[in-house]
Amino acid sequence: MTTLRRQHSGEFKAKVVLEALRGERTLNEIAADYGVHPLQITQWKKVALEGVPTLLSSRRGTKHKEEEALTAALYQQIGQLKVELDWLKKKWALSVEEKSGLMEPGHPQLSLRRQCTLLGLARGSWYDQPVGEGEENLQFMRLLDEQYTATPFYGVRRMTAWLRSQGYGVNPKRVRRLLRTMGLEAIDAKPRLSQPAQGHTIYPYLLRGVRVARVNQVWSTDITYIRLQSGFVYLVAVIDWFSRYVLSWAVSITMDVPFCVQALDDALSQGQPEIFNTDQGAQFTSQAFTVRLQKGGVRMSMDGRGRGLDDVFVERLWRTVKYEEVYVRDSESVQDARQGLGRYLVFYNEARLHQALGYLTPAAVYRGWERCV
Repeated sequence: MTTLRRQHSGEFKAKVVLEALRGERTLNEIAADYGVHPLQITQWKKVALEGVPTLLSSRRGTKHKEEEALTAALYQQIGQLKVELDWLKKKWALSVEEKSGLMEPGHPQLSLRRQCTLLGLARGSWYDQPVGEGEENLQFMRLLDEQYTATPFYGVRRMTAWLRSQGYGVNPKRVRRLLRTMGLEAIDAKPRLSQPAQGHTIYPYLLRGVRVARVNQVWSTDITYIRLQSGFVYLVAVIDWFSRYVLSWAVSITMDVPFCVQALDDALSQGQPEIFNTDQGAQFTSQAFTVRLQKGGVRMSMDGRGRGLDDVFVERLWRTVKYEEVYVRDSESVQDARQGLGRYLVFYNEARLHQALGYLTPAAVYRGWERCV
């Protein structure tokens, strides 16, 4: 016997999205409290962010007034979700779980059969109730994160073989899904590297053979997965290549555009690079991100797809952060992770001696160079 999924009101979705926007708890914790799938929360949050960009970019007024305004806007935007969604555009490269999260049983015009057809989703997949990441998957993600940090050139097959060698009976499909959730990809070159992300401009890689000889010549950014005891969050940082100085960073419970833009704005408030390098992730190819660099006349550079070593300095930063902070402390909550990362990155910039910098700190090199010019 099959049972239909719950139909959620606009008010309910707004309440869940507000919880996600606060970013004080992981997706798993919020999903467990409200009885929904983490991917549904991600999709609702994405719709809300696209619908109220002006509110999200404005931080004026008291927290109470801001939340009231945001709540009202979310009610209006999410309440219109069923009539405004363009179903024919939903078929873009989404996983089964993501497609299932877009289904609406109570749609007044589209039957479940028709929705499944438009999404390219098997009806059997819809009726299978999804569950959040269980303890076993979280444990696998912790193991995969540690092994990837040690061997970033391991792809799905090697990661699967490694887990099996540790006594875990997993298949490649499961490992592939978990690695995608974590935003991890082997750094070896992939075929068809020149294929751009759909709907976004991809810029050429400008740094091959370039000698980086001064601060603010090249900046770059990336996102990494940070594990917690009860889930995970994502960390983004902007780094100056010459000095290894971390100009800004931000943490989010979802891998979306706004927290990347926040980190970029914080970095640009301190200066401006000649070249800004990123990977081809949707967060960095979005208009909200690229327009800020274009307005400042910054030349944009992007790694080849799957070429993690095109931005080796950020990869080294992630390795250092994880070995010296994340794996040592094992944060309990989102707030705990933010505080711990904040303390560590201050230490990294101001006190940690770097052999490649002649045993100076990144801050000493970055600020010292600025005083010399």
